[in-house]
Amino acid sequence: MSGHDSKYFSTTKKGEIPELKEELNSQYKDKRKDAVKKVIAAMTVGKDVSSLFTDVVNCMQTENLELKKLVYLYLINYAKSQPDLAILAVNTFVKDSQDPNPLIRALAVRTMGCIRVDKITEYLCDPLQRCLKDDDPYVRKTAAICVAKLYDINAELVEDRGFLEALKDLISDNNPMVVANAVAALAEIQDSSARPIFEITSHTLTKLLTALNECTEWGQVFILDSLSRYKATDARDAENIVERVTPRLQHANCAVVLSAVKIILLQMVLITSTDVVRNLCKKMAPPLVTLLSAEPEIQYVALRNINLIVQKRPTILAHEIKVFFCKYNDPIYVKMEKLEIMIKLASDRNIDQVLLEFKEYATEVDVDFVRKAVRAIGRCAIKLERAAERCISVLLELIKIKVNYVVQEAIIVIKDIFRRYPNTYESIIATLCESLDTLDEPEAKASMIWIIGEYAERIDNADELLESFLDTFPEEPALVQLQLLTATVKLFLKKPTEGPQQMIQAVLNNATVETDNPDLRDRAYIYWRLLSTDPEAAKDVVLAEKPVISDDSNQLDSSLLDELLANISTLSSVYHKPPEAFVSRVKAAPRVDDEEFADAGETGYSESPSQGLDGASPSSSTGNSSNVPVKQPAAAAPAVAAPIPDLLGDLMGLDNALVLVDEPTASSGPPLPVVLPSTTGQGLQISAQLVRRDGQIYYDISFENGTQGVLDGFMIQFNKNTFGLAAGGPLQVPPLQPGSSARTLLAMVFSQNVSPGAPNLLLQVAVKNNQQPVWYFSDKGSLHVFFGEDGKMERTGFLWKSLPDDNEFSKEYPNSVISSIDATVEHLAASNVFFIAKRKNANMDVLYLSAKIPRGIPFLIELTAAVGVPGAKCAVKTPNREFVPLFFEAMESLIK
Repeated sequence: MSGHDSKYFSTTKKGEIPELKEELNSQYKDKRKDAVKKVIAAMTVGKDVSSLFTDVVNCMQTENLELKKLVYLYLINYAKSQPDLAILAVNTFVKDSQDPNPLIRALAVRTMGCIRVDKITEYLCDPLQRCLKDDDPYVRKTAAICVAKLYDINAELVEDRGFLEALKDLISDNNPMVVANAVAALAEIQDSSARPIFEITSHTLTKLLTALNECTEWGQVFILDSLSRYKATDARDAENIVERVTPRLQHANCAVVLSAVKIILLQMVLITSTDVVRNLCKKMAPPLVTLLSAEPEIQYVALRNINLIVQKRPTILAHEIKVFFCKYNDPIYVKMEKLEIMIKLASDRNIDQVLLEFKEYATEVDVDFVRKAVRAIGRCAIKLERAAERCISVLLELIKIKVNYVVQEAIIVIKDIFRRYPNTYESIIATLCESLDTLDEPEAKASMIWIIGEYAERIDNADELLESFLDTFPEEPALVQLQLLTATVKLFLKKPTEGPQQMIQAVLNNATVETDNPDLRDRAYIYWRLLSTDPEAAKDVVLAEKPVISDDSNQLDSSLLDELLANISTLSSVYHKPPEAFVSRVKAAPRVDDEEFADAGETGYSESPSQGLDGASPSSSTGNSSNVPVKQPAAAAPAVAAPIPDLLGDLMGLDNALVLVDEPTASSGPPLPVVLPSTTGQGLQISAQLVRRDGQIYYDISFENGTQGVLDGFMIQFNKNTFGLAAGGPLQVPPLQPGSSARTLLAMVFSQNVSPGAPNLLLQVAVKNNQQPVWYFSDKGSLHVFFGEDGKMERTGFLWKSLPDDNEFSKEYPNSVISSIDATVEHLAASNVFFIAKRKNANMDVLYLSAKIPRGIPFLIELTAAVGVPGAKCAVKTPNREFVPLFFEAMESLIK
């Protein structure tokens, strides 16, 4: 609508709808056109004008292109809510698709593709087939995109009617825009398909390279991104591609430039000639530098991509480090990225320039930026051995300024420099010790304490320095407490005089009796045992030579870096994460048939849940078509109990009582299975079972004292297991008098000590009390305890065919009898197996259910049984096949 059309948005009178209805049926064209504009205006501001559907559709029969566009816009918006009335428009669509005016033909096909109503889709096929072969290129390019939309609605239909072949034919079209749209549509379809659909051959390659020069900028981006998937056959082929793509580096559009850079980087791997590679590096530098003159948001995206490029090919921008110097008015996020790249490009040749810059940054006002700059100086020292001395002198100059946060950051990085170059720069320790009183940040304190402990023999008053920290030991953060503990032990081993002896006694006492931090307590117990049993062995352990730390400026693993470089100019290269880490899209699958889901309503498409760890989603892709298949795990092996190591109970043998916190109230209920009989436990009997209450997993555990004495000081520990289950707090059991028993619920946490290998539900447990040795026992849980409250899927999200047939398994339960469907559904729901739909199949009832376990692994379940007749069959589909045997065991126990 034009600027003077704003009048249509003004509020109107009480009888708006009847008034509009009258105007839409007016005999005057202008009045009808004005009425449609008013309807669109009302629709735009959120008013419901769906009751005018029939009247608006009647206005479709017009030669006026503006009016037709408005009616089509209305149809797209309301066809979903009025599918039966939308059929009224079909004849006009079909007629318009044969109109002499190509704009109207394209408009008809585009609108039919946007109306996501099954009944209309059936009528779209013939007009679409005609338009794909239309004489006018504008119609053909519109039809190409319409095929991708249709594929999203009904993939089977597109394949059956040969639209994919028609799209592939359009790649040979003589109009470059048609070629670009065909490529975009095929790439979109490939992203949502599990099998190869769009494969570039040498013949297709030539067509695409030819079209590249004449496309619009976004057409070029689509073609370049598709070309990046092409694997060149040899060096000559790669050189040919690079030669044709290189002119795109001069393009004004940043997306075109980055897509061209991506292809060149991928093909450079195959090029053997060093001269060609050197020339390409020279050609890529200017366009990348030019990107840094754009607005800050584009600069940031460019910098994130350049960060990856310089890790792979530092020579490209080795001479351009000055363009990464920070300007005073750069936003902080741009400055931080520039710093990272400067560290990566720093070399012996340019380090003096770089250090001057970093030193200047260290005096700026933004505290975070100053810290990063100081840390950057330290990282350069670690990276460049010959420049380390110059870096340290700059750090010492900064310490003399006595700005608190600068001093603290400098101490943190100097600690790393000491580790990188042992016995080289320790002469500066005296200068560092002058700043002890100003330290108030945990990391800086911990670094300084490490330096004092590590070089205690060179610092005359090391014990006094450490003692100044000990006064506040209980209030210090865990990081500082751990360093103080270790540094005091080092001091004691290096100078075992009276002062350090008293200090070590105080520290060990503080770290075991006075703390509730398990890490600190464990480390203190280990030191205590080492020092009390064999001080010489303690020296070998605590004062052992440490591995030299290395340069971390290129942190990314090479395989991850290659994957990210293949995704340059997508979100993946900005996040520095592989696509499957943040995008999950289900591959297109045929819809569930009506007879398969008699009462499930209309099934749509939904995104598949993304999996972590072992669970792999069927496929993932970036928003801009980077497809990453995920390998499925092998079938599950039978669960094997791993031997429990003796170390499990080792730390429990110490006399120091651990501080206990409140435990959930003891549970009552049916008797628990015995896991340690009294004959094995010298009179102590333990019964236990994993249970789920209100979304939390507990270990329901009971102790019976059949001995002649009191048992107290109970503690528990779990070995590594499939779900990483561990105790969420200490075990709280009151002292047990002879003949008495106690039962408690121990809250469990996940992912604390995950064991590798095939999944199993075996829990290996160690229990200790003050009067007896450590008791080991095994306990086998059931998978249904792990079924989460978030396992219910909507009917539209339950797509049986969205997972491949290889992921489907079934099992017969000949002894199971289902007496009532409703009772079974209710019983399963109590264990978080949720009902989705049901249907009848002859005299059998078929239930569709869903469940989900940790790591987001879903189970799509089909349960078939006849009420009152023995025998049931359970079929399941899941992306993680290793859990299937455990799932069938759980289902058997639930439907007994």
